[in-house]
Amino acid sequence: MDYLIYGLIAYLLGSIPFGVIVGKLGYKMDIREHGSGNLGATNTFRVLGFKAGTIVIISDILKGTVAALIPLFMEADVNRLIVGIFAVLGHTYPIFARFRGGKAVATSGGIILGVSPTLFIIMVLAFLITLYISKYVSLSSMITGIVAIIASCFLHNTGLLIVTAVLTIFVFYRHKDNIKRIKNKTEPKIKWM
Repeated sequence: MDYLIYGLIAYLLGSIPFGVIVGKLGYKMDIREHGSGNLGATNTFRVLGFKAGTIVIISDILKGTVAALIPLFMEADVNRLIVGIFAVLGHTYPIFARFRGGKAVATSGGIILGVSPTLFIIMVLAFLITLYISKYVSLSSMITGIVAIIASCFLHNTGLLIVTAVLTIFVFYRHKDNIKRIKNKTEPKIKWM
């Protein structure tokens, strides 16, 4: 029963479409009608700029972090990583945005932040280094997942390793179109780094 309750809370939290909210309130624009059509942070950066993108990425990360921390504060006997997965499902298939959401990257990172800040820092560094080298946000996201799996092996936490692997596989699945574009050399590159 606890998993049902906290899973539902996490899913609803994950379903909050911050990209849509920031776009409509701050810019009178539906982010889903521009750029890639995605409501995540990457498209927000691309369409609305640095300030809006920063607000959205922080908000999307915190959805995962809060979902992972609520059971801790409530002293609930549940695995916080599993609860966090429901926030990722909410972010990617949000009930508040017709089940068309983001790519799962920021919210997945937020779960890790709530459970293992050390691993989160490693992931951020891996993302930034890969982004600096490749200029591809999508590729950087996927490589970060692989680095997270490898790093998890050294943290002696089997649950963290399993969930990190599951999230990474899901991130790869959500980026299947990006992978095709990278192969075809049609994937957009960032220009600010």
